Amino acid sequence: MSTIEKALSQMEAAKKSQPPQPEPQNTVERAGVSEPQQATVAEQRDEDSDWQSGAEVHIPFDALHAQGFLTPAIPRSAIAEEFRAIKRPLLKNASGASPTPIPNANLIMVTSALQGDGKTFSSINLAMSIAMERDKTVLFVDADVLKATAGHRLGIPAGTPGLLDVLRRDAKPEDVILRTNMEKLRVLPAGTADEHSTELLASENMHQFMLELSARYPDRIIVFDSPPLLLTTEAGVLASFMGQIVFVASADITPQHAVKEALEHIGADKMVAVMLNRASRRRMGLFGMGVGYGYGYGYGYGYGGRAEAAEAADQDAARAMNP
Repeated sequence: MSTIEKALSQMEAAKKSQPPQPEPQNTVERAGVSEPQQATVAEQRDEDSDWQSGAEVHIPFDALHAQGFLTPAIPRSAIAEEFRAIKRPLLKNASGASPTPIPNANLIMVTSALQGDGKTFSSINLAMSIAMERDKTVLFVDADVLKATAGHRLGIPAGTPGLLDVLRRDAKPEDVILRTNMEKLRVLPAGTADEHSTELLASENMHQFMLELSARYPDRIIVFDSPPLLLTTEAGVLASFMGQIVFVASADITPQHAVKEALEHIGADKMVAVMLNRASRRRMGLFGMGVGYGYGYGYGYGYGGRAEAAEAADQDAARAMNP
């Protein structure tokens, strides 16, 4: 036998002595190419890292509680009960249980007509209330980028990179979404100040970012603290990106004409909840709530009829003041 024949015989014998290799399992088809399932797992971990890899901010719950905010340390307070009632229809719609399907229903914007109506107070409380659900994770977005009041309340230092940096493509979302000392709450700060912030919020980049958030995390709720509708143009543009809108009006403060004008800035196809803030206990009884914490909430919900809902709330408040 020649040297070559001997080598071939040895190779054949070695091959027969090796255990059979298992066939690839759990492959997925992507663009006509089979890839191992491990790639999908890796991609899922990358998606989850958007909510886990960022820095952590310590929310000052004691200070918030002293200012009347809802906090997880006191889950059975009166204000906690009020926001439980407020969030239920929002979560029902986000889960796809609404009579009419709502696109991007997990994107919820909290806004108002004017400054001082209580929208930031309401948006933070709504986000915390939803984050206290067992099966919900919340991303709170400070989209009132000129003031960034929500970020200040939550203990985020001014100038922390965030939304504006993402829109300028100076940062990736996973790099600027902050973890908090509340397990199921994440925060996207307003970001580094920019003289073109209005244009950035109204840009196609913002639209695509909203669509990505909604589609990439369909089981999670994204709550936006928006600028007032009558003070900035970008608030109306933001509203067009959202699935649900919570409109905050302040009892005895927000003029009725301002409410009507602000609601006209929201597309007629949007689902809008009207929340009456700073209502007295007596006025709360008119809405069937029967509770109060220095704040109260009337809740009107549905397609259309927004001016009528605002007028009805205003008339009810007037009757409560002058029975």
